[in-house]
Amino acid sequence: MLTPRQPAPALSVDTLAHGRFELHAASPERFTLICFYRGLHCPICASYLKELERLTPEFAARGVETIAISSDGAERAAEMAAKVGAQALRVGYGLPLTKAREWGLYISTSRGKTSIGIEEPALFSEPGVFLIRPDGTIYYLSVQSMPFVRPNFAEMVAALDFVIKNDYPARGEFTGAV
Repeated sequence: MLTPRQPAPALSVDTLAHGRFELHAASPERFTLICFYRGLHCPICASYLKELERLTPEFAARGVETIAISSDGAERAAEMAAKVGAQALRVGYGLPLTKAREWGLYISTSRGKTSIGIEEPALFSEPGVFLIRPDGTIYYLSVQSMPFVRPNFAEMVAALDFVIKNDYPARGEFTGAV
């Protein structure tokens, strides 16, 4: 189980327009926001990533770099990037499912074509959102087993204002006996 204040798993993926993303080499002022998404087949992901693209400048103003990552290949990732109008948002692709599992993401099996007529991959990861500190430790994590009810990015921007102002620590860190 991943735990706040502990090191995040290693993460390295190609991106569409920004070279290779290496989490250990990331140097944001405050956080790296990693949004794992299901893939091109998911209409909810497209809406979600549009919102992240819209708010990426707000995150950047708070010292937060953003990246959206899926296990899709480059072609499907490029289609998703075009669909969401990704300009500021980095889009990573080719996430190995073994790595998705290291990040605590749930894995689903294909049910064929989705409501938008795009075939699901045989296996793919479900969504997750993480804030990682520059030192590589986990600050925030949210992992879903379904495509529905994800963390709200506008609320996260507002929460970051509080976090920054109050030097609020990562919570959920206790791993001792209860």
